[in-house]
Amino acid sequence: MKVTSYIEGKWLEKGTEKDLFSAVTNEPVAQMVEADIDYKSALEYARKVGGPKLREMTIHERAFAIKFLGKYLMERKEKYYETSTQTGATRKDSWIDIEGGLLTAFGISSKSRRELSDLPWHVEGDTERLSRKGTFMGQHICVPRRGVAVHINAFNFPVWGMLEKLAPAIIAGMPVIVKPSPTGAYLAWEVFKDMVESEILPEGSIQFIAADKPGDLLDHLNSQDMVAFTGSAITGKKLKAHPNIIANNVPFNLEADSLNCSILGEDVTPDMEEFDLFVKEVAQEMTVKTGQKCTAIRRTIVPKERAEVVIEALKSRLEKTTIGDPAQEDIRMGPLASADQADRFEEQLQQLADVTDTVYASNNETPTGAFTEPRILVCHKPMQVDDVHRLEAFGPMTTVMPYSSTDEAIELANKSDGSLVDSLFTADDELAHKITMGCAPYHGRFMVVNRHSAKESTGHGSPIASLVHGGPGHAGGGEELGGARAVLHNMQRIALQGSPTTLRNIVKQHISGAETTESGKHPFQKYFEELKIGEAFTTDKRTVTDKDVEEFAELSGDHFYAHTDPDAASRSLFGKIVAHGYFVLSATAGLFVHPDEGPVMLNYGLENLRFVAPVAPGDTIQAKLILKRKNVRQQKKDDPFPFGVVYWDVEVTNQENALVAEYTILTLMKRKHKLDIDEE
Repeated sequence: MKVTSYIEGKWLEKGTEKDLFSAVTNEPVAQMVEADIDYKSALEYARKVGGPKLREMTIHERAFAIKFLGKYLMERKEKYYETSTQTGATRKDSWIDIEGGLLTAFGISSKSRRELSDLPWHVEGDTERLSRKGTFMGQHICVPRRGVAVHINAFNFPVWGMLEKLAPAIIAGMPVIVKPSPTGAYLAWEVFKDMVESEILPEGSIQFIAADKPGDLLDHLNSQDMVAFTGSAITGKKLKAHPNIIANNVPFNLEADSLNCSILGEDVTPDMEEFDLFVKEVAQEMTVKTGQKCTAIRRTIVPKERAEVVIEALKSRLEKTTIGDPAQEDIRMGPLASADQADRFEEQLQQLADVTDTVYASNNETPTGAFTEPRILVCHKPMQVDDVHRLEAFGPMTTVMPYSSTDEAIELANKSDGSLVDSLFTADDELAHKITMGCAPYHGRFMVVNRHSAKESTGHGSPIASLVHGGPGHAGGGEELGGARAVLHNMQRIALQGSPTTLRNIVKQHISGAETTESGKHPFQKYFEELKIGEAFTTDKRTVTDKDVEEFAELSGDHFYAHTDPDAASRSLFGKIVAHGYFVLSATAGLFVHPDEGPVMLNYGLENLRFVAPVAPGDTIQAKLILKRKNVRQQKKDDPFPFGVVYWDVEVTNQENALVAEYTILTLMKRKHKLDIDEE
């Protein structure tokens, strides 16, 4: 296998060849061809070719492209699994990297289509009223940057690390240049090659660098570009301090070393289920991916009186860990990613030897290659020793740290000065509150486990597409993932100011207070394609009666005194009987719903409901529907027809034209036409 660069739409086949070795046999499995790359030209190609094509697409179109790309790659996953064994990964390890990466891309695609605008940009949040009469407003939007997202990835997850960065950047409208670690680059390359062959993403939107170092790539970045780096803190800080990065204020996301911890609560005794769950989690995080995870449990923080029993329980579990060729089904832990990584791991353990005692290292003979065995260290005075909170041994190990009080456990957890994830095992929710709040400022994610959540827990070491991934301080200070947030991380947020109508015409979404156009035909009798942003429908009027209020109380079972007891109501906030808010809501629906069969399918939901002013018997209400935005939905195989989601702002007023209620309703509307995204 020749691992080559893909630059400016071409595979660069010529260059200096460097062997890439199997972690299992230490034999060459591929050759990386380091070509002479014009990085300035590659960046310009991405900006001038890939960027404009992506920005022509809506966020949803870009998200669908990621979905379809994910499906294309998922169909070819078995060959990735086969290649992945050479990185030292078992089938379980590879699932995290390969299918975990694809599921992350799917998740971000789905969240983007549900939560972000079906426009090339995203209209974010509500408008800000900046003037007394409402003629001057503010609106935040997030727009695609005009640069390139440069991704420099770590060796431990060649697929997940690439996809979790690439998917949100593409959805944000940014072309991507991927630079994987040489270790395991053959797996990243195999997946990337299929991305190119799929022709799903526009030309110029993705490029691939096969090289040990990124040359002068960073020299040619500008303020519209972005860099995301995952790797060692030392390398990350060097790159972040690059003169051009500093000079141009190039956004730089750093995910670095992380000495994550897991805490056993003081309340947990060896006979409790939480104790077994804790031991199982620590042992698993030591051995999954051979401990080569930025989220692995490096520090095991336990009550002093439980230290020995925890160590013995860990030993018992680790003794059952079978080490060998990860291609074999009965093997639970493969080698480290390379012989160099194995040597580095031993060096890191030696650095810790002066401040810790090794209490477990299996005597089982390990095969040749980059194999090693799990290690349990113990630091008897973790409050006095800094190295155990700063120096990460990147492999199958953990250091047990005894504590004397809950306050001390919190202090120990925070001594790492920032981590990606910590976890706590306790059956006491009050203790959970104290420890969580004490640790929260120092950690990116915090998982609390007890017997009730354990069965469905996603695990200490598993970043989730819908939750942010990153951590303060020592962990790099960056932030990735987080569902739709991942996309917005890659966009430029801008505050627009102007009249409501002007803002509406700029952002192509209805802004409260903007001019509207009254619909000549009832909008529920129009197909999705026929509906226009800013189109409005004003209903007939309805006068609320005492009988309405009484009958609604009987029908709903809501006999709250403000609606049914005149004497009590006289002492209420309103001073009299008022109609139920949900009667107003229901009556309003009766005013705007069209009874005849038509393109409207159903009411899909309701958002941001506010009852602004009371409605009393004798008041007359009227509603105005305004089309706010539209989202196309993919037609699935079992859907009888194509459709989209339409968002309507609803304003309910009384006889004095005063606002009494406002909300947004969502309707599913039939489409006239099928689209390329629709399933056959």
